[in-house]
Amino acid sequence: MKFFLDSAKVDEIAYALDAFDIDGVTTNPRHVQAAGKPFLTTIREIAELVAGTDKPVSVEVNPHIMDTDGMVAEARKLAAISPNFVIKLQCVEPAFKAIRILKEEGIRVNCTLIFSPMQALQAMRSGAYFISPFIGWKEANAEETRGFVDEVVTIRDNYGFESEIIVAAVRNARQIAEAAVLGADIVTAGLAVYQAGFDHPYTRDGIRKFSEFWDQTDYE
Repeated sequence: MKFFLDSAKVDEIAYALDAFDIDGVTTNPRHVQAAGKPFLTTIREIAELVAGTDKPVSVEVNPHIMDTDGMVAEARKLAAISPNFVIKLQCVEPAFKAIRILKEEGIRVNCTLIFSPMQALQAMRSGAYFISPFIGWKEANAEETRGFVDEVVTIRDNYGFESEIIVAAVRNARQIAEAAVLGADIVTAGLAVYQAGFDHPYTRDGIRKFSEFWDQTDYE
């Protein structure tokens, strides 16, 4: 399974690339706003961090754009900035035609804000490079998510669609593990989620105990 970092903060991305070799980056308007810089400045700085690698960076078109022509035009502009960029389009009907057009031009699309297997199916049929089913938002509203991810993975595998599945809006390590068990290709989460998942109180307790024994033993 690949780990993507859900962030637009250059310092966080640089840290994750160095510390645990993150496989890619996903951004959205909230992340860019939190980065505190203009949109184009932010995504260009991220592009510099991954230049010369095959690590994808998902960048989102203006969410106000709700027509196919507008989506395609904006996608072309953003894709020209970096070969690492994958263009995020919201999962709405005009996007499906845009995905087909862009795929023919060699521009990869991440179809985002997917909340149902039907949406995922159509995004895959349209040729999305990535599809992003969101689980954190659903769980926050008491909706079941394990079956949701399982159905999306099963649909993809049943029909041999080429889309990679990014389980998005991940909030904890349990969700990451479940996505892996269910066969999703990728999870994307914030840096704090990964760091919390890498940590465990038993590991820390074990280090403490072993350190005590170490200190009571001659080295030579």
